[in-house]
Amino acid sequence: MVGAGQSPGETVGTGRAAAIVFAREGAKVLLVDRDVESARQTAEIIAGEGGEARCVSADWTRAADCEAFAAVCVGRWGRIDFLHNNVGIGSDDADPLHLTEDAFDRIIAVNLKGCLLSCQAVVPVMRKQRAGSIVNISSIAALAAAVPLTAYRISKIGVNVLSHSLAIQSAADGVRINTIMPGLLDTPMAIDAWAAKLDVPREQIRAQRDAQVPLRAKMGTGWDVAYASLFLHSDEAAFITGVVLPVDGGQLTRVGG
Repeated sequence: MVGAGQSPGETVGTGRAAAIVFAREGAKVLLVDRDVESARQTAEIIAGEGGEARCVSADWTRAADCEAFAAVCVGRWGRIDFLHNNVGIGSDDADPLHLTEDAFDRIIAVNLKGCLLSCQAVVPVMRKQRAGSIVNISSIAALAAAVPLTAYRISKIGVNVLSHSLAIQSAADGVRINTIMPGLLDTPMAIDAWAAKLDVPREQIRAQRDAQVPLRAKMGTGWDVAYASLFLHSDEAAFITGVVLPVDGGQLTRVGG
């Protein structure tokens, strides 16, 4: 589980929610995050429910760090059954004419390069096992208009393409790679961080985002993405690979409408 921590906030992020859900199903979870203290908070929740988790500090934009956490998982449990890539940033993004070079490079490195390096470290292990599941977290921003996002959208389209290419390449070895595109969610990164940045009440941000969701005019949560991820990683999804699944309350149905 890469991106097992989260920014501070009132709710649960997608990475932490997924780690907890996987552990509840009996998975032994390696929690990887650049902020290892936040990952440890996730581990404490898992341990409190009787699950097993171990934490590793890593920056997934570095190939050596990705190879190291893959080695830790194999060394601890002898194999890697699933990889869940759940890292993404969008700060300082802008429209194409105002996006800075530094912001573009940083967003692409964190959102896309890191996903590539993580998969490069783990896929060979899974192919050797002739089994494994990877879920990469993208965003409906890859397909929907999201002004003024530019680098973020490019990075998430890239994640979709990366997953598709890996799925084709790895299918013969029994390794499945799928993608989830979350829509608007009530998570700390989306609500608390933006409320602080804009200096507006959380409920104002929530109301604005809720109004954009067709399904009950209510955002999803980190748990919604976690349970979709659980299905894609599960044996019940054994014949599913290369899919890009929106978990968005119907937002993408409005694209082109």
